[in-house]
Order: sequence, then structure tokens, then C-alpha cells
Amino acid sequence: MAAAAIAAAIGWAVWPRLSTAIRIDETDAALVARGRVVYAEACASCHGAKLEGQENWRERRPDGKLPAPPHDESGHTWHHPDAVLFQLTRDGLQSVLPDYQSDMPAFAGTLSDRDIIASLAYIKSTWPADIRAIQADISLRAHAH
Repeated sequence: MAAAAIAAAIGWAVWPRLSTAIRIDETDAALVARGRVVYAEACASCHGAKLEGQENWRERRPDGKLPAPPHDESGHTWHHPDAVLFQLTRDGLQSVLPDYQSDMPAFAGTLSDRDIIASLAYIKSTWPADIRAIQADISLRAHAH
């Protein structure tokens, strides 16, 4: 429940302030191949080699932080438009929710924007077609606002 509330808060806090021009193309084979490498090197240690996330990712740990969520279809990553996914990865959760404590680092300065987009393209490429379609619609609706 805490994870869902945070996901909703992030969506509402970020959407009005983001450029929605970010388009993450999970059908670009070269981009997805690069993303697979970037994900393995920068993301898998927390989010899992199979995008499965950490155990009990919806329950706060004793330090008050939530474990890393899955990026497969069982998680909430696909509930966010491309621009939000990009900003959260590049600038960290604190860029959106300044008082929120998380182990998720900001990757600006560590990964190029292109590598961030590639890693997100890889993640999106693993989702079933129906989930990809829903997430594409979410991105389109965000772009319209």
C-alpha cells in the first residue's frame, strides 16, 4: 500500500513540471541491446537480474525505506509516462519528493541521458504487449497535458 501511495504521489508531483518530449522506444533493437548492458551494470544489483525487485518491496524496512520495486509487469514502473521514468532515473526520487528517503541514486553524472533511455527501453521491452500498450497510452496522455 505504501508503494502505491508513493507511486501516485510521484505521478502527480512530476507530471506538471516535466517536458513530455521524452520518448523511450522499446522497439529499437540497438537501443534495447545497449539498455540490457546498462541495466545489468547499473540497475540489476537492486532491481534484480530478471527485473523482479527486492523481496517485500511494498513493505517499509526498519530504516523506513522501501525495497527496490520490480520493473517487470508485476511492479508499478509501467504506470508512469516515459518522461517521469526518465526524470526519476536521472535525477532521483528526491528531485520529485525532496523529503522522501530512498536508496535509489540519481544517475545524472553517472549515466548519460542516452544510457538512461536505453536502460528504460530494455525494461519496457520485457513487458507483455498489453502492458506496453497501456504505458504508451499513459505517456501519450501525459504528453497531451
